[in-house]
This record gives sequence, structure tokens and C-alpha cells, in this order.
Amino acid sequence: MLRTHTCGELGRAQVGKEVTLCGWVDSYRDHGGGLFVDLRDRYGMTQVVFNPPDTPADIIDESKQLRAEYVIQVTGKVSERPAGMANPKLSTGEIELRVTKFKLLNKSLTPPVSPNANAQDMPNEELRLEHRYLDLRRPAMQRTLLLRDRIVKGMRDYFAEQGFIDVETPVLGRSTPEGARDYLVPSRVSQGSFYALPQSPQLYKQILMMAGYDRYVQVARCFRDEDLRADRQPEFTQLDLEMSFVEADDVIGVIDGLVKEIANDVLDLDVKLPLPRMTYDEAMERYGHDAPDLRYGLELVDCTDLAAKSDFRVFSSVAASGGRVRAINAKKGAEHYSRRGIDALTEYVAGFGAKGLAWFRVEADGTLTSMIAKNFSPELLKEFGARLKAEPGDLLLFVADEWKITCKALYALRTKIGAEMKLFDPRAMHFSWVVEFPMFDFDDEEKRWVAMHHPFTSPRDQDFAILDSNPGKARAKAYDLVINGSEAGGGTIRIHDPGVQQQVFSLLGIDEKSAEERFGFLLRALKYGAPPHGGIALGIDRWIMLFGGLDNIRDCIAFPKTQRASDLMTGAPGAVEPKQLKELGIKLNV
Repeated sequence: MLRTHTCGELGRAQVGKEVTLCGWVDSYRDHGGGLFVDLRDRYGMTQVVFNPPDTPADIIDESKQLRAEYVIQVTGKVSERPAGMANPKLSTGEIELRVTKFKLLNKSLTPPVSPNANAQDMPNEELRLEHRYLDLRRPAMQRTLLLRDRIVKGMRDYFAEQGFIDVETPVLGRSTPEGARDYLVPSRVSQGSFYALPQSPQLYKQILMMAGYDRYVQVARCFRDEDLRADRQPEFTQLDLEMSFVEADDVIGVIDGLVKEIANDVLDLDVKLPLPRMTYDEAMERYGHDAPDLRYGLELVDCTDLAAKSDFRVFSSVAASGGRVRAINAKKGAEHYSRRGIDALTEYVAGFGAKGLAWFRVEADGTLTSMIAKNFSPELLKEFGARLKAEPGDLLLFVADEWKITCKALYALRTKIGAEMKLFDPRAMHFSWVVEFPMFDFDDEEKRWVAMHHPFTSPRDQDFAILDSNPGKARAKAYDLVINGSEAGGGTIRIHDPGVQQQVFSLLGIDEKSAEERFGFLLRALKYGAPPHGGIALGIDRWIMLFGGLDNIRDCIAFPKTQRASDLMTGAPGAVEPKQLKELGIKLNV
């Protein structure tokens, strides 16, 4: 080894010992007679001193050439820092290394991304991603990747203790178009045919259940060719598991235990079990979203019946046409939002389809005031105030529209107000479940039913009878884990009866021929004694983002893609040689 210790482990116990360190020059300070260098590796930082009489004169002269990010090896004696010079911010802050030997291992160009830059001095993300090898040297990035390692190891250990076995599933598989677009890989051997990178190991893990491996787990790489956001990547990692002879409560119970263990280990947080649950219908009614942030209130309140009694045409016409009038009470919001602020909120919800935002301020005497107040009788205004539990200083905000629009607009408004009014501790963690999702969602564009989760999800036992007659009312054995308003995992109990599976395929517009072509291997396996089974996939990247208190999922991944799915460091995706295309039997038409 080129070093005896790391830059993060020296302390008073090593004083007087000769040690050798290797690392990067984080900063250097020339004090005339000698040089002080902060030497950094992923374990920490140690102050290294090139100074007479400990350091020979030729080494002092050589050290003057050192610059940021040079890689060096130093040997010397560990000494206590002079009185009053200790640095309590460093674990090694009570000692320094007085250099007797020195070797320059490598030089560095002036780095475009400085690993020791303050947050406000960081370059833009594009430059950071282009020089990711420098960005990854930053202590914040190193802490995140160490957190990732810790959480993934904790997950593996937990499931090993629970009797799960780790099984790898193929990366090159068959394209089974459902949901996002597949990434396709052309076959050289079978020209004109393509593999697909897995969007998830869904079908393989079901096959494993049918093969008798009743507790499977895998840290799986998954790929989806979809439009990206701050919390999505084209390739991502999930903790994937499946269990046989279980019901939804069994899967949820196993994940409850995992949440408690990881939260305790990583955050020293004692999570009370079982985690709270609400149905999909309750989540949409109370919060307008199927993954609500429960760290704060601002619940949606239905006021359609009251709106129908008003002379305000925007309200009464929506109520008469079967729409909804729903509101949130921003407690003390009248003090926070000026008229200009309310106008900004109105403009904001317009981006989610809302035609407007009606509002009332609650005055000191409890009365509701607004430009539209004249359209409501005093008695009706009191009813609105009572329904929304209005108190002086509150701001009541209404959206009147079709149900979906009120959900989207008020959920977005709730989220914005929660952040702007600082209604929650950003370091707080809240874990919950949303259960009993609809089996199907109707695609207005394609005029057909689509699976809410995926086409292998089992309906609730009591809803089998209405699958054909009223599919929109059927509820699934589906469950999502929600952390701080983000979907952190999703799972279902699967269909294990081949007849029911074909019935669901038919509802989704997949006829027997298409089903055989896409999923024939699964349908055949179902006919050979498939056990009841179910599972879940947990988004590891998102877990790291949430547990690390980060805003961008790209900061949780060592080598992420941009929002255009490109790798700025390597230049991927890129062109290939014509010879390669010819071998694959492919001609480009771009």
C-alpha cells in the first residue's frame, strides 16, 4: 500500500507516530517559510505542514509547485497542533502531519469544477456532469454515495434475515409494450429482431414464484424511454421483491419492517408501526393526489353543495353541470399573501388547467371578504366559513371545475403553499401507504381502458363480478409506499388464474393472439400450478434522495443522465460505425 492511514483517521492517539498519507490537495497556504496543505481523500482531511526544521529544504522548495487537485504522497510525524490552532470542524482537527518525505504522484489542470467550492459558488449542473469525475470528489457527493451504499446494504441484510434469496434476472429480454417505451437492442444473430432492456423484472419475478422460489429479492437495474423530470432517470435502480402465498397485508408488513430498520439506522428515527394507510379514493378526496405529503395539513374540502346555493355563476354553473367546487384553508395565509401574491397563485393554478382561483380573507371578526363576496348571502358565507373551519387571518382558496382539474390544481396549490409558508420541517420524514387503487384508468385519447399499475394486477375479490360490467369501479389489490409526498415504492398482488388474466387482457384491448405473442410464456406458466403471489418495487434512487434531503435525483446517482437522457461526460448516446450497423442489418433514416 502507498499509505499507512487515510486522511480521516488520525487523531491524538497517533501523535508521535510516523505515517504516510496519499490524497488530493484541497487547498494550500504559503506562509513564507513553509506551506500548509489540506490533504483530502474520501475519508476526510488532514493538515499537512511543509516547514523547517522537520521538512528538508529541497522538499519545501518542491512543495511550492503544489496546486489544487494535485495528487501527492507524504510521510511524516503526527503532531499536536499549536495551542489555539485546533480546528473543531475536522475529525483530524487536533493534529497535523509534519512532512519529512514527499512524492508528487500526479499533477492536475486547473479544475473547472472545484471539489471544495461553496454551494453558492458551484458551477451549473451541465458543467458538473461533463466533469463528473471532479464533481464526485465533492464531500457532499461522497456523503450521498456513502449513504446510498449504507441503505442498499441495509436492505440486502434485512431481506436476507427475512429468508429472501437474491436472484438476478435478464437484462436482455423481450419487448412487451405496456406503459413507457422500451429501450431496444438489435440482435446481430437474428437480424430484424430486437431485445428490450427491462422496464422492471416484473414477468421474471412472477415466473420465479411459479418455479417455487417463494421469497425473491434483487437490486435491479431498470430502463424506461420516457420524458424525464428532476426525480426520474432513463436508467434507474429498484429494490425488487416477490412473495408467494401472501396477501397485500403480508407484503406491506414486510416493507413496514424495512422502513423502521432503515430509518432507525440512517436517521436514528423510531418509526411507529404499522405505517398509516388510506385508500386511493380518500387520498384523492382529501389531498387531490395519490401520493400526498402528510407532513402538513391543507386538506381539500368539498363545497359543491354550498356553491350550488350561491349567486356566483362560476360556482353555481359548475355545481349544476356535475363539476366540483373544492377549497383549501391556508391557515394565517391572509397575513402571508398580499393581493399580488394571490394573483401569482391564480396564475400558478392556471398551469394545471384551472380557469381561475376564487378566494376569501377571514377578517378579525370572522367575516369573509373578497371581491366576489356580494354574490353570497351572509348566512351562506358563514356556512363556507364553518365548512372550512375558518379563523381570523386565514385565506380560503377555491377551484371550481371538473373533478380531475380540481385535484391537479389544488394539489399543486397545496404543495406550493406548504413550501412557501414553511408549514413543515424539511428534515422531517413521514411514511404512509395508499391502497386500493382503481384497476383501470380510461385513456380519453385512445378511447380505451389502460391498467392503472400493470396488466398483471389482481382485482379485489369483491370486484371480480364487476370487471366486465363496470371496470371503472373495480379496485385493485395495489399499494404504494409514500414518503414525504413522493411515491417511494409500488406493488400489487398478481393475478394467478389464467382465465382472470385473459379477462383483464381483453378489457385492455389485448386479444388472445396479441396476448400469446407478448406474454405467451407467462400465460403458459400460469397453467402449471401458479401460487397466489405479490410483491413490490422500491425506488432506491428516490429513497436516497428522500433520506438524504436532496431535491434532484441526479445527485443520488454516480453517473446520471440529463433531462435529454444524455451522458455529458462520455457523450452518450453517440454515433456508431457504419460497419456495426451493417452487421446488425440496420439502415438509418434520420
